[in-house]
Amino acid sequence: MVHICNFQWPPDQTQLAAKVLRAEMKHHMFSFLVQSKKCRDPESLEFLFVGTDGKRSDAVHGADLRCRWQRRILFVYDLSISGGVTSMDSFLKRFFPEVYRHKEDSKVSQYCQFNSELLTVFTSSLYIAGLVATLIASSVTRRFGRRASMLIGGTVFIAGSVFGGAAVNVPMLLLNRILLGIGLGFTNQSIPLYLSEMAPPQYRGAINNGFELSISIGILIANILNYCVVKITAGWGWRISLSMAAVPALFLTIGAIFLPETPSFIIQRDGNTDNARVLLEKLRGTTSVQNELDDLVSASNLSRAMRYPFRNIFKRKYRPQLAMVLLIPFFNQLTGINVINFYAPVMFRTIGLKESASLLSSVVTRLCATFANIVAMMVVDRFGRRKLFLVGGIQMILSQVAVGAILAAKFKDYGLMDKEYAYLVLTTMCVFVAGFAWSWGPLTFLVPTEICPLEIRSAGQSIVVAVVFLMTFVIGQTFLAVLCHIKSGTFFVFAAWICVMTLLIYMFLPETKKLPMEQMEQVWRSHWFWKKIVGEVEDKEDEKEQQAGKIASPS
Repeated sequence: MVHICNFQWPPDQTQLAAKVLRAEMKHHMFSFLVQSKKCRDPESLEFLFVGTDGKRSDAVHGADLRCRWQRRILFVYDLSISGGVTSMDSFLKRFFPEVYRHKEDSKVSQYCQFNSELLTVFTSSLYIAGLVATLIASSVTRRFGRRASMLIGGTVFIAGSVFGGAAVNVPMLLLNRILLGIGLGFTNQSIPLYLSEMAPPQYRGAINNGFELSISIGILIANILNYCVVKITAGWGWRISLSMAAVPALFLTIGAIFLPETPSFIIQRDGNTDNARVLLEKLRGTTSVQNELDDLVSASNLSRAMRYPFRNIFKRKYRPQLAMVLLIPFFNQLTGINVINFYAPVMFRTIGLKESASLLSSVVTRLCATFANIVAMMVVDRFGRRKLFLVGGIQMILSQVAVGAILAAKFKDYGLMDKEYAYLVLTTMCVFVAGFAWSWGPLTFLVPTEICPLEIRSAGQSIVVAVVFLMTFVIGQTFLAVLCHIKSGTFFVFAAWICVMTLLIYMFLPETKKLPMEQMEQVWRSHWFWKKIVGEVEDKEDEKEQQAGKIASPS
């Protein structure tokens, strides 16, 4: 006999037993073990699915999943390349001569040397283009698949790189940034979605964090390249930096041609459960995939019934997911991380480091971030999302306060900072980027994708990316001006925002580690705050079902 929480079922009815239990779980909070006489701790929310052949679905074809994010290692190269080239004298002389004159003028405040509206438009135009593109990408991803969005994004990115390398005036530079933004909009919307749907629950955190690791490595490569090309005395090294963005985009475009679609989309597109089963068996390394397949089919049926995911995500029952897909990326950008990504070379030059030293300092901070990403991949599925959010938040608060205090005490409007304090700022920045890289960096894309059910998942991911792009645009447009006006106080503002967002995570985000995506709705029904919202919706739905049943039953 097969025992499921004191219910006995014949061995040939294990699948039916699991279905019955999942139906019960829609109203009760407990986890289960098939083939066990004892239910597990109701608060553990840990599931072990056992198929009719008695094998666990733990195996994963590692190489098959790793290739999903390895092709993105270089793709985010352009996220930091602009900060490097805008610190190069040859680039500034050609396209932004006013900024170069301010930098050489000893009467201009150190905080205001790079305060240029045109320069910030060059840096941030990419993100407003990405904002528009990701909203379009949601429909493309939902209708034509995740792979189609990757192909579109990679192709447009290559075209943008060509304009960057061949630029002879500012309009060509802006066209370069706009095309790159469109490419990023499509790929950032589809890649995290693809990874979450392909990964098994117990490895989902690590595999998604591989995407953030790819970002760090891409930025690291960009910083190293900037450091090398600045030494070209002829002054055209910036062309290499901008045009080399085509290389990772080419890898992505070619690689996406050979990637399979996700099982979720295969079922959603044409209902072909046979193909989905074959792919699941390959990914999981076992034939015991019936439970997961059943969940995917149920989620797909519900998804097909929803014609307007952007409208549906505003329904009351999806209120927790909507709040998280809005607030997590919003606060992600208010950490100040993109100040480091985009303007690190500019900032280090501002506090007194030379052109080459400032670029090398950016390499050092990114090495710290890359190491922290690797740590995050190792611990995210062991310690959970909440702990990383909270520990990283505290680390970033202390770092931003320290940077602000050092600048307030030792860096004035005119003259240079002592080298010792400049390197102390660099060390503190390394602590900051490490805190971000093992917490808010990877989790900003992981948590929203895993908490959204299939019917709103594409819309939810589009909102995440759109908010990231919007906030990045705002930060890019305003940071240099804010730095010029409130000086070191800028970093205390960032620290205050990190305090707010850390408190928000502590109070309103439940733990989601190792929980299958199709069962994620349970965490909201057990949360002290969200259960008041989603619980009321379910009670009303149950009342409607009971009333419908009474009407349908004979008197």
